[in-house]
Formats: sequence, structure tokens, C-alpha cells
Amino acid sequence: MAQYSKNDIVTVKIEDIGTEGEGIGKLEGFTLFVKDAVMGDVVEARLVKVKKNYAYARLEKVLTSSPLRVKPVCPYHKQCGGCQIQAMSYEAQLQFKENKVKNNLVRIGGFDQLFIESVMEPVVGMEQPWHYRNKAQFPVGTDKDGRIITGFYAGRTHSIIANTDCALGVEENEPILQKVLAYMQNEKVSAYDETTGQGLVRHILIRKGFTSGEIMVCLVINGKTIPHCHDLVGRLRQIPGMTSITLSTNTAKTNVIMGDTIRLLWGQEFITDYIGEIKYQISPLSFYQVNPVQTEKLYGLALDYAGLTGNETVWDLYCGIGTISLFLAKKAKQVYGVEIIPQAIDDAKNNAKINNITNAEFYVGKAEEVLPEYYKEYEKTHNGEKAHADVIVVDPPRKGCEESLLQTIVDMQPEKVVYVSCDSATLARDVKFLRANGYELKDVTPVDQFPHTVHVEVVCCLHRVNS
Repeated sequence: MAQYSKNDIVTVKIEDIGTEGEGIGKLEGFTLFVKDAVMGDVVEARLVKVKKNYAYARLEKVLTSSPLRVKPVCPYHKQCGGCQIQAMSYEAQLQFKENKVKNNLVRIGGFDQLFIESVMEPVVGMEQPWHYRNKAQFPVGTDKDGRIITGFYAGRTHSIIANTDCALGVEENEPILQKVLAYMQNEKVSAYDETTGQGLVRHILIRKGFTSGEIMVCLVINGKTIPHCHDLVGRLRQIPGMTSITLSTNTAKTNVIMGDTIRLLWGQEFITDYIGEIKYQISPLSFYQVNPVQTEKLYGLALDYAGLTGNETVWDLYCGIGTISLFLAKKAKQVYGVEIIPQAIDDAKNNAKINNITNAEFYVGKAEEVLPEYYKEYEKTHNGEKAHADVIVVDPPRKGCEESLLQTIVDMQPEKVVYVSCDSATLARDVKFLRANGYELKDVTPVDQFPHTVHVEVVCCLHRVNS
């Protein structure tokens, strides 16, 4: 095998794509991972990190373009950490995501490839895979000439790339950001400096209700108030749909963006939006899915897989602000939601109220503690009778479910487990456990919730095998 060193420039054909969207090529058995290269490209790449049998490389030049390569819409896509695969055609992106889910279920889940192909539906893509994000958080800083800028962090750094027109965000972001920057310039309002902890404005949060058209702007500040706030309000009120203008105080030296307190400058403290027929109130601190078009498809699949008739008791674990719970409650007898974040549960209860839903109850706590505790207590208080659920829905964070929670799910013997996942690797691991404990995989559908990134959501359904 040839010897390679850092900064060597090599020519390589990209023959595969890694889970993080990087191109993979081989040189005499030596594996190269090349960021921004597309499968089918022949590229010139500079080695930046060399190990014994592989190296990471930076793309220097595309010598022969892959048929899958397209011209990126955003001029900053290489520097920004947001869109890892924007240089790939959308059809190729969907195929990559479908393969990623399939490979994880085979490799980690231990399933036969032909079986997975028989139960897995094609990935659900978007007709318009741009401007789909209803929320964006823009850091504010100064450039080397001292000008106030806002945009996004460069990949794996906290250096701001000045860009007020992200191709994934709503079109209103651009005029809103320009108005905030003009206000700061005009009133000599300083930008926050992470290294010194000085300066006032840290981030600009923008949210838009896709159905309602309502817009929220929240400035995250290193203080309690801003000077001449009437000037800022006056500028922002010119934007059609403006509904909520607030401040969030965050004086800690931290990477956490939002502070705990919200102060209303104008309008109301929340905006409203719909997913399907369900109405939600969204505050600056609320968790809410960032792609409402695909969320409706994702939750619609979860509801279809649950197959509710109106007589079922359903548990919705990691329920957030009750998005899936309220969908399910329309068709179930009773729904119980569990979420660790108290404010999310407050939002869930409020969302149930504004939709006149009375058959959904919500509990604050870790799902991996609340459900096992409920199961034990139920047996004690019901003369040894075991707690039962007809359907259990889980939508865990990226790390997946803890084994103790999966064991309680198995103990409760639901007829169906509907698993919504943002990481198909941990999904595959958890499905393997359920499969070994009396459940069989019936349906799998990937949903492209985040076009131009490597992330893919999956919803699957497992049925209990009657012993």
C-alpha cells in the first residue's frame, strides 16, 4: 500500500457516499473520505488528516463531474455546516437517505435485506425542497472591519458566515434581518462577542406559521432591555404577518442560545399554526417541528400505522408539545403523553385545551422513568393486574430509547409499537431488541424532513406476535 502524508494532493474517483454525506474513494486499498465530493466525481483532493489505512481530504477541484452533481443554490454551502449534500441532485439525495435507512436496519438491526425491501416504502420527498424551515436562529457578531453581521456558523466553528438569505429558510428572513441590522447600526447597538462576553445582541430567532402566516421575531440579548426599542418595533411591524416581537435575556457565557425569560415588546408572546386540523400555540421557547409540510406526512403515517378505531389506550412517549398525541387523540379512546421538559408539557396541555381535546393527559418526566414507575404502581394498586396499552408511540431523541424503557414496553404488551426516529442507526438497534422480545416489523417509511442535509426521519410499525 502506498504511503501518504498530510497535504499530499491526490486524484481519486468517488465510488460511494458515507453516512455524513462525504464522498468515499479508494487509492490502492487506501480509503479516502472527501467532504463535498459527490458519488461519481473524479476529484483532486488534499489530505488533511492521515491514518494508517484511511485519510480525510478536502476537495480542491472537480476534474470530472458526476451525473448526480448539480450546481448548489447557496454560494456558502461548502463553508456552512447546514447543507452537507446540496451539491447532489434531489433524486440522488432521496436515494442516499433510503439506502442509509435500509443499510442500518440490515447491518445494525440484523434483518435480511430482501425482508427490509419487502416492508419498506420509498422515501417520502418534497415537491418543493427549498424554503421549508419555519424557524431559524441567526447568531449576531462583527466582521474583521467592525461591521455588524448575522448569518450562520461555519461548519464545526463559531465563525459567522454573513448570509441573510438562507435557501432553506422562509423568504421573510431576509427583510427581517436587514431591518434588525439597520436598527442596530442606526442606534449604535452592539453585537455580542463570545470571547469577551461583552456586547448586547446575541441571536435573532425568527419563526413563521406556514398555515397562519403569523411571524415571530425574538432578539436574544446579553441584558434586560434594548435602547430605542420603539424604533426596532416600528421597522419590524412593516413586515406583513408580524405578530410577535419579544426579547429573551441570556447573560450566561454559554453555547445555549435562548434565555429562560421572555419579555414582550409588541403584539403577543406566541404565534399559532396548524399541522393538519390541529392548532398549536408556539412561543419563542416551544419545541415545534421545523418542516410543517413533511411533519404532517410523518404524523399521518404514524396515525395510519397505529390503526386506531376509537377504543384504544395509547401512550405517546417523548411527546414534546403534544404534536403526535393530539393527532392520536382524535381517533383514540385515551392518550397519555410523557415529556421531560416542563414547558413543553404546559404547551401540550394548552394545545389540547385550544383544540377542545379532553381525552389526552400529559405527564412531566423522563419516559424511561415515568412508564416503568406507572407499570409497577399499577400492579400494586390493581391487585396484581398488569397495566396494558393498545398502542405505544415513541419519538425519542437521537440516542434512541433506553433498554429499561423498551423492556417496559414489551411488558405492557401493546398490540402495536409505532416508532418515529430521527436516527435510523439507533432505531435499528431498538427494533432489534423489540424483535427479540415478541414483536415483528411490519412497515417502514423514511420521510425527508430535512432536504439537502444528511438527516432523515423514519416511521415504522411493529406488531406483537401472539404467543
